[in-house]
Amino acid sequence: MPDPSVDLLKVASNVGQTSRQTCGNCHFFGGGGNNVKHGDLDSSLLKPSRTLDVHMGTDGANFSCQECHETDGHFITGNAMVASPTNQSHIGCIGCHEENPHSESLINQHMARIACQTCHIPSFAKEIPTKTSWDWSTAGTKIKSPKDQYGKPTFAKKKGSFTWGKNITPTYAWYNGQAGVYQLGDKMDPAKVTALNYPLGDKADSKAKIFPFKIHTGKQPYDSKNNYFTTVHLFGKGGYWKTFDWNKSIETAMKSSGVPYSGKYDFAETIMYWPINHMVTPKEQTLGCMDCHGDAGRLDWTALGYKGDPLYK
Repeated sequence: MPDPSVDLLKVASNVGQTSRQTCGNCHFFGGGGNNVKHGDLDSSLLKPSRTLDVHMGTDGANFSCQECHETDGHFITGNAMVASPTNQSHIGCIGCHEENPHSESLINQHMARIACQTCHIPSFAKEIPTKTSWDWSTAGTKIKSPKDQYGKPTFAKKKGSFTWGKNITPTYAWYNGQAGVYQLGDKMDPAKVTALNYPLGDKADSKAKIFPFKIHTGKQPYDSKNNYFTTVHLFGKGGYWKTFDWNKSIETAMKSSGVPYSGKYDFAETIMYWPINHMVTPKEQTLGCMDCHGDAGRLDWTALGYKGDPLYK
């Protein structure tokens, strides 16, 4: 909370024009650090080259954030899938580009089932690593914390163990613009990985397209008697980051959340999907046919519902 002496009305009435810097101050550093959450939003986009992002590149289009995230009456278009699973403020490439922008008709045919981002964003976290896993079960322990190959910490007493990745090839899944989410109190099976959010759609869904995602895995506390995930009081008086007492911090948080807590907890695995929309490459660096098809193709055709590579079927 702000210091009580701060005149919040004065602050609010003196907010200036938005910029890539003002947007990025929050969105680049969400989740506790630079590029922790999204994978395709980090401080490298403050003054990127065209090859890093063809839209925001200072030697390219040099777009501001609001060029795409059009805003009216404080309503900002384009939300992350985890924040807006119903996708009511969607931003699409077709808003600026033609529906059939390619000179080759075969490529235009692919657009019926392939999202633009799939070919035009071959990788993410190009310059700054992004967090790819987070294990809360090791928090509070004394573990040596060597830095990884990117110079990132692999452990923090307050938060547990991490892994990071850089220049990552996305995971591909069908997405029809709608998503499912885990909600507090939903039953889960601790023996299985629980998806906290997940894209909806499949091969049979005519509205779905193959879309690129960042996958983030985790391990976090759940009520081991009631079999649902818990909230945790982390910061402030009695918070876990001061007491390192899981049971009491969970009890406090669940009481605040209005969900019963049995007093018994354990840790279970989770997974999250983060759509990749930024770090669009110039057209000369997009994926080619054999990047997806062929013996070394990057798509898992079986997972996408095909019997094999459709090029040969």
